[in-house]
Amino acid sequence: MVDYHAANQSYQYGPSSGGNGAGGGGSMGDYMAQEDDWDRDLLLDPAWEKQQRKTFTAWCNSHLRKAGTQIENIDEDFRDGLKLMLLLEVISGERLPKPERGKMRVHKINNVNKALDFIASKGVKLVSIGAEEIVDGNAKMTLGMIWTIILRFAIQDISVEETSAKEGLLLWCQRKTAPYKNVNVQNFHISWKDGLAFNALIHRHRPELIEYDKLRKDDPVTNLNNAFEVAEKYLDIPKMLDAEDIVNTARPDEKAIMTYVSSFYHAFSGAQKAETAANRICKVLAVNQENEHLMEDYERLASDLLEWIRRTIPWLEDRVPQKTIQEMQQKLEDFRDYRRVHKPPKVQEKCQLEINFNTLQTKLRLSNRPAFMPSEGRMVSDINNGWQHLEQAEKGYEEWLLNEIRRLERLDHLAEKFRQKASIHEAWTDGKEAMLKHRDYETATLSDIKALIRKHEAFESDLAAHQDRVEQIAAIAQELNELDYYDSHNVNTRCQKICDQWDALGSLTQSRREALEKTEKQLETIDQLHLEYAKRAAPFNNWMESAMEDLQDMFIVHTIEEIEGLISAHDQFKSTLPDADREREAILAIHKEAQRIAESNHIKLLGSNPYTTVTPQIINSKWEKVQQLVPKRDHALLDEQSKQQSNEHLRRQFASQANIVGPWIQTKMEEIGRISIEMNGTLEDQLSHLKRYERSIVDYKPNLDLLEQQHQLIQEALIFDNKHTNYTMEHIRVGWEQLLTTIARTINEVENQILTRDAKGISQEQMQEFRASFNHFDKKQTGSMDSDDFRALLISTGYSLGDAEFNRIMSVVDPNHSGLVTFQAFIDFMSRETTDTDTADQVIASFKVLAGDKNFITAEELRRELPPDQAEYCIARMAPYQGPDAVPGALDYKSFSTALYGESDL
Repeated sequence: MVDYHAANQSYQYGPSSGGNGAGGGGSMGDYMAQEDDWDRDLLLDPAWEKQQRKTFTAWCNSHLRKAGTQIENIDEDFRDGLKLMLLLEVISGERLPKPERGKMRVHKINNVNKALDFIASKGVKLVSIGAEEIVDGNAKMTLGMIWTIILRFAIQDISVEETSAKEGLLLWCQRKTAPYKNVNVQNFHISWKDGLAFNALIHRHRPELIEYDKLRKDDPVTNLNNAFEVAEKYLDIPKMLDAEDIVNTARPDEKAIMTYVSSFYHAFSGAQKAETAANRICKVLAVNQENEHLMEDYERLASDLLEWIRRTIPWLEDRVPQKTIQEMQQKLEDFRDYRRVHKPPKVQEKCQLEINFNTLQTKLRLSNRPAFMPSEGRMVSDINNGWQHLEQAEKGYEEWLLNEIRRLERLDHLAEKFRQKASIHEAWTDGKEAMLKHRDYETATLSDIKALIRKHEAFESDLAAHQDRVEQIAAIAQELNELDYYDSHNVNTRCQKICDQWDALGSLTQSRREALEKTEKQLETIDQLHLEYAKRAAPFNNWMESAMEDLQDMFIVHTIEEIEGLISAHDQFKSTLPDADREREAILAIHKEAQRIAESNHIKLLGSNPYTTVTPQIINSKWEKVQQLVPKRDHALLDEQSKQQSNEHLRRQFASQANIVGPWIQTKMEEIGRISIEMNGTLEDQLSHLKRYERSIVDYKPNLDLLEQQHQLIQEALIFDNKHTNYTMEHIRVGWEQLLTTIARTINEVENQILTRDAKGISQEQMQEFRASFNHFDKKQTGSMDSDDFRALLISTGYSLGDAEFNRIMSVVDPNHSGLVTFQAFIDFMSRETTDTDTADQVIASFKVLAGDKNFITAEELRRELPPDQAEYCIARMAPYQGPDAVPGALDYKSFSTALYGESDL
């Protein structure tokens, strides 16, 4: 820069020389030639000259103050050429030759010539302006020179719609003031006299500075002063005109007005450039903030779902059996609540999470951002793996519950059977040990001894008949142990007591027989009739006891065939009753015959039959009991038959519904597959069609609810098989969940295609062409194609492909190397090939504008230029700037911008 102060201090005398008029090489165009062609033989209009002096002086000072100096008198202060050279350096940003030291006329002329030569080098044609006139203080020439500088450096580069200079500046003014009443800018003189145009320019760009509606067209001085004062105070535009001079002049000076208005243009065009840069940054940051919010939502939802899976799996894998059927049935009811109430919302959450993940990745691709990688353990694949583990545990859990209920049912049945048989046996053995230990034979008569022997033989027969029951009791106890019955200890204790007692009875029986046989030789007579009665009464009595036991025996069946088998067996038993009744009559006839013989022979019988305790009264009583138990057994079997018929009805009812719902779900799955491939019409039509289709599917849900109700009735009835259908409730549930997930994913794919189309500016015709091309080469109609078909598709769209280029494209459309290309990947690729997006370089350029061309930006500048939340977003993420020109608080916007797009530092 010209050292103005040093040049003034280095005053030297020297020979003077005449100045050479500087002639410029090149031209600024027709307009510049016209502007230079003023009347050089006549003096300026005094009013215009006054306006030009004030305006040009203020304009020069607005630049000179950047160098720490100013001028007072425009035709005096440029005479030595020093401030003129300094002015040119400031407004051009270039260095001029070093000024000559000294204050002699020759030094001044040489310095002015250097300035004029510089002006000419910029393509300005100087007409009749020579250094001598400037050095001599010629006001007319000085003002003409300054006007030439203003035209070249402040007006020439203004361009609006391919117009330039004066026309461009005028068009800019007309456009900015067009909406304002009482303003009609047609020129740079009388259109500005009332001051409204100046106020309109300011209000258009800074509405908070001007109350335009309060201005009056008939008060031009107030209007002008208002605009000049606001411009100076808030826009840093010095006051270049006097309101009174403009108002009192019939036609204000055009050059003065243009000079002043050009300052507004430069002030606002810089602000507009900064605003454009700020808007671009805000747009990029808004996309980033939204994407980060979606990432946070995904992480939170994924964590919640994985935590629910983590808590649920141990519950499903807890296979500790309960002791009673009621406790296990409660666990089954809890499992039903889980399937009906707790799991369905999680299925929706899982589906929505996948949809959100796909939408986020689409938005990231559309905004030219790197793909989203969830934190470790929260990938979609992790959630799918956890879900598979959950469903495996779920399936095994239900099977275990049903098996446990069957086991406990079997245990309860066996335990009750054990208690019943044990009670019967214990009732029979009651008093038998005392009887066997009785030494009544020591004082008995011969006839009594014979009776005792026969009675003992009958007891041994009865004892042998009970051997089978003891073995059954032991077998049932053993089975209860093997099935891990919870009360096995008491069962074993009771069983052991029965067995020990049975062994004792065997020993006592043997001992008594030996004693009776020893005495038998001393006995002679025996009542054969009583003996025959005893022998026939004992097995018949045992048969009746067995019959009563069988008639009271508990049973458990699961099918209609099983109960019909029991009914058939019972009918067969009833068919034997006439023979049994005849045997009863025969036995009673023996007893009557013995009494008849005794009476006819006047034999007095003492007591009852000595050979048996089974009296006719006992036989008749037990026979009556059998007669009573038969219809009860009939009723119990018929009730069970009715129950099994009801169960069969439930099976058929469920099967009828399942055989409709199952194929319906399968058909809908196939239809969705066809719809996703054969989509016709606009994307919005497709989306509307799919959503209607989704509603029709959701409307089918009552059919599944009905099936769930029927399934619950089946489980409550403890029905475990169904030969009438191949569909289980589990199959139906899984199919329904897959159907809902598939239609939701298909809708999401179309929504993502709409996002891609709108963000990339793809027309509906292009989208339809993409779909038609894809479907043509999707030979298998699966919604994806292999690399060979995809290569053929690209060639059909006009790509000339070598192996390297095709491999590059495949790495884009198939990043996971699956060997398949989906339609979404295809349109993403085509949209990137045909559209443009914001880039890191564009964002860096925008930040540079806000930073005033610096390589860094400060927090204060960010807060001034951006909305508060986005300014703080940048400040929190920008690293300190480390360049050689760094200042305290400098922030590195370059690395921040590249990071937004996942790129390394440029």
